[in-house]
Order: sequence, then C-alpha cells, then structure tokens
Amino acid sequence: MQYNDQMKNRLKRIEGQVRGVIGMMEQEKGCKEVVNQLTAIRTAVDRVIMYVVGENMEQCIREELNGGGSAEQVIKEAIDLLMKSR
Repeated sequence: MQYNDQMKNRLKRIEGQVRGVIGMMEQEKGCKEVVNQLTAIRTAVDRVIMYVVGENMEQCIREELNGGGSAEQVIKEAIDLLMKSR
C-alpha cells in the first residue's frame, strides 16, 4: 500500500501535538489541560487508523473485484483491523 501525503501530514501534526504535551508537562501545566490534549491526540490517531484502513480496503476491494473475486474477505479483514485497533 502506498501512504499518501495526507496520511503522513496527519501523523506529523500528531507528532507536533505530542511534543506540545511534553512541553506542557515540563511546564507543569494542569492535569485537565494535559488530559484534554492527550484526548485530542488519541482522537487524531483513531482518525488516521480509520483513514489508512479505509484507503487500504478500497484498494483491496478493487483488486479483488478486478480479479473476479468477492470483496467479502477484504471487508472482513478491514473490520478485524478496526476491531484490533480499539
């Protein structure tokens, strides 16, 4: 699978958020502020996972259908990946 710039940019933003939280901890910011930022990071990571799985599923389904197969197994694998990520 090829990972496009949009996926990579999302991860770079998350990387910046993580650095920001480390800075907040070093500045001894309040627990509520840190947890809010950590929650935002978790949400962003979840979105990247969904995006990667969705893009992969689309590509795999197209390949399967072009080869005369069924998309059922590809969909099952995508669902399993999403379940595992939680």
